[in-house]
Amino acid sequence: MAAQDLKERTAKGLIWGLANNGSMQVLNLVFGIVLGRLLCEADYGLAGEVAVFTAIASALQESGFISALINRKNATAEDFNSVFWFNVTVSASIYGVLFLAAPLLVWYFGEPELLWLSRYAFLAFFFASFSIAPRAHFYKNLMMKEQTLIGIVALLVSGAVGITMAVMKCGAWSLVTQNILFILTVSVLSWKVSGFRPMLRFAWQPIREMFGFSCKLLITNIFNTVNNSIFALLLGNFYTKNEVGRYQQADKWNKMGSGLVTGMVQSVAQPMFVQVENDAERLRRAFRKMLRLTSLLCFPAMLGLALVAREFITITVGAKWLPSAELMQMLCVAGAFMPLAALYYNFLISRGRSNVYMWNIVCQGVLTLGLLCAVHFLGLKVQFSLFHWQIDYSSIRLMVLLYVVVYVGWMLVWHWFVWREVGLRLTDALRDTLPFLAIAVVSMGLTAWLTQGIGNAYVLLAVRIAVAGVLYLGLTWLTGARILRESINFIRQHGKQQTT
Repeated sequence: MAAQDLKERTAKGLIWGLANNGSMQVLNLVFGIVLGRLLCEADYGLAGEVAVFTAIASALQESGFISALINRKNATAEDFNSVFWFNVTVSASIYGVLFLAAPLLVWYFGEPELLWLSRYAFLAFFFASFSIAPRAHFYKNLMMKEQTLIGIVALLVSGAVGITMAVMKCGAWSLVTQNILFILTVSVLSWKVSGFRPMLRFAWQPIREMFGFSCKLLITNIFNTVNNSIFALLLGNFYTKNEVGRYQQADKWNKMGSGLVTGMVQSVAQPMFVQVENDAERLRRAFRKMLRLTSLLCFPAMLGLALVAREFITITVGAKWLPSAELMQMLCVAGAFMPLAALYYNFLISRGRSNVYMWNIVCQGVLTLGLLCAVHFLGLKVQFSLFHWQIDYSSIRLMVLLYVVVYVGWMLVWHWFVWREVGLRLTDALRDTLPFLAIAVVSMGLTAWLTQGIGNAYVLLAVRIAVAGVLYLGLTWLTGARILRESINFIRQHGKQQTT
């Protein structure tokens, strides 16, 4: 593929990826606010306890074949067909096992309601298996526009039903139904838009050829899911469902914020790097440009969300959720680095290093799990103050803090493997990221100081967003950030093309 054509498609993919995630997060924000006011902590706690097992099951049924198809040169219709039947068969088998194993969840969490709630929730990953082949087609061909429209429709339909059920006092069932209906709608529309139709035959050869690559991603996805849901697993056993609900509320807003940039990066990074010629210098340039763009967006977004967490929670879902605000602020620090981590591991996957991706996620997860269990079971007496947070050994805050430290520190490990792959020096990576982090920290700090006298939550939220935005963009422009100017110029040119 010609360099200019790839650059144009990547830029358009980024725009549509940002539009997709932006529109999805706005809708999620609206539905999240309404559901947060209608439902209680226990409802979110129950849904969170089920969600982790649904996510692990989803990783099993997908088996890494979306990435395998993206990486596969000249993938044929037979390849997509074989992946489809393999995923559907595996999903049906896993659902049967989980249906029978549901009583174990009741025993582990001590919640009788989880028996049928979990059996109902597990339908989500089975429905998702029907969309894997069409979604791989979208990603492989950078069809972000189609995915954007499908996601918006699915979210509108599922959100409306979820809110209706919440009004009818259906509790956690509202959240589970919303998730199931979203996935089902995505599956149906993906078939409609992609034109994919399975053939009534199956070939093992494509599965065998891709399985060496995909099985590593399968193991990785399972551990990644456990990493992301580790608190739902541990807190559900260590603490009450109300405390799980508070964490779920904080984590939801954190992932919604970081997902805006992460989704944009993931929508184009792997297919773009796959199509770049095997030229180390060109790969370094492409990676560093994506690194600067990601840093430009993720640091102000997530540190800004941490800045306004208390007033944001108060205004959106109500003061009853204020205990979630401090957890949200801490999680946002890790969330600021999630898009960067996604860029690193998508690059490694694009170079066929699924084993490196797998072992990084496994080791990171084992380290995090070990630290959290040690704190809880050994009763480590850690007590100190961090900013305005009071941390003690029995606190969920300490567990969250340890998670954040491990996640941010692991960025050095990700970089080491990228350095081995294309020779990207740590000093260059720091030169691409630290200026944006420093500007974001200074901007948020100045904003907090300038607005500390404002008492009204609504006024404080609006003023902080406006002041932080102006300060960040102004300081970034004054320091001569080239990526900001390039982004503005591209958006202008693209806008002119759309109007002509």
